Amino acid sequence: MQARWKTTFRALAVRNFRLFATGQLISLLGGWIQITAQDWLVLSLTHNSPTALGFVTALQFTPVLLLSLYGGKLADRFDKRRLLIIANSGYMVLALIMGILVVSGSVEVWHVFVFAASYGVVNSMETPTRQAFVSEMVGRELLPNALALSAATFNSARILGPAVGGLTIALLGTGTAFIVNGVTFIAPIIAISRMVPSQLFRKQNVGPVAADDVKIIDGLRYVRSRADLMMPIVLMLIIGMVAFNFQITLALMAKNVFHTSADKFGLLTTALAIGALAGAFAGSARKGRPSAWLVLFAGIAFSALEIAVGFAPSFVATAIILVPTGFFMIFFAQATNQRVQIGTSSAFRGRVMALYVLVFLGTTPIGAPLVGWVAEAFGPRTAIWLGGLIALVTALTVLAYELRRTGGRLQVSLRPPRIYVSDETPVASIEAVTLPDAVAMAEAEPLELQPIIVAREATDLDATDLGSRDLDSGDLESDELAGAGRGA
Repeated sequence: MQARWKTTFRALAVRNFRLFATGQLISLLGGWIQITAQDWLVLSLTHNSPTALGFVTALQFTPVLLLSLYGGKLADRFDKRRLLIIANSGYMVLALIMGILVVSGSVEVWHVFVFAASYGVVNSMETPTRQAFVSEMVGRELLPNALALSAATFNSARILGPAVGGLTIALLGTGTAFIVNGVTFIAPIIAISRMVPSQLFRKQNVGPVAADDVKIIDGLRYVRSRADLMMPIVLMLIIGMVAFNFQITLALMAKNVFHTSADKFGLLTTALAIGALAGAFAGSARKGRPSAWLVLFAGIAFSALEIAVGFAPSFVATAIILVPTGFFMIFFAQATNQRVQIGTSSAFRGRVMALYVLVFLGTTPIGAPLVGWVAEAFGPRTAIWLGGLIALVTALTVLAYELRRTGGRLQVSLRPPRIYVSDETPVASIEAVTLPDAVAMAEAEPLELQPIIVAREATDLDATDLGSRDLDSGDLESDELAGAGRGA
């Protein structure tokens, strides 16, 4: 048990990361309080309009769609630590201004629109920088564990935040929730300021990189040349757009379907977050790069469970199903993130993670209004199960493509009951007693690394393909490969 504990939290032995995680936990707690307050404020100001809620969400993420790639360029050019201090200061100012407007009673809907868009501008710069900064705090060996703990930090705040937010709204008012969030940003600002730069895993005493040496188009070419990066990014593009909209759908389910109060709305989000926290810790022992099959398995499981949420008959049933849904939602997102980030050269990591953030969050301006419209026209339940159905069809289609591309085939064994890829790689077992057991079985070696398939395809490989396979094994990061995607 003690060994498992040390394995789960081993990245916290690094002082810089420990400071970072502490600051993030506090600010993310405030962030989830604010998300709850913002959703409730919009519904209150617009007489429970799903379309208005979807529009505000779209406004908040439109800057992510438009500016994330530029944010990744900044992350590859400048000191990420200083960029994060500036970004968190921006968050704090915006939250305090919004809180004052609400508390004073002068808030109008257009104020929320402007606030959401401004918050999104800061988010488009902060998120890719933060994602890329994790590897500088812990190095490559501890990166999978650090990413898992970052996800666990996010979901720990998600568990407490909505419930605390609901209580804050009920007892102190919506404006207080915004002010509380603004104050929490003091924590990451202090934590990041106290880091020791000499202990970061990066080149020391190096100034900003010239703009001509860090081009956005080079990052896009790098990803395009890497099939192992394209698959998880495309998968997240579709699933993220149609299925990661619980911020909207759960608020609508609580208010318009179950007719509950703000504190009950927070309980639905908390149920989702409890499962998500378990999903984050499930991958904390991972030491290498997740396989393509693990990513696909998690995506299929999440999509199927979201469909089940859409058909849940009661508030209690919805809350119960949201727990495993949250597990596979974050397990899928985390595995996708790790597959992209661990397989990317450090020279491109800011821009590649910016692209990941773009497809993960930047598609919200497209998905959120559509989800809001479907919810208003056909009901919140339909918006949920339809998104899950589209995600499931997408995951199964990508699975079929990957099997065809690699020459693999699914096999079913009845004794014991298992599903295999080819005849060596166990993907999942219905014999497993616990979720962690099922996850452990899913974490098999990527099929493309099996010697028989590598030998069969060797005559068709070019330098980039060989590089992708080396990176797919998670053994090392090649500077030569980093140049494979650069433009002239």
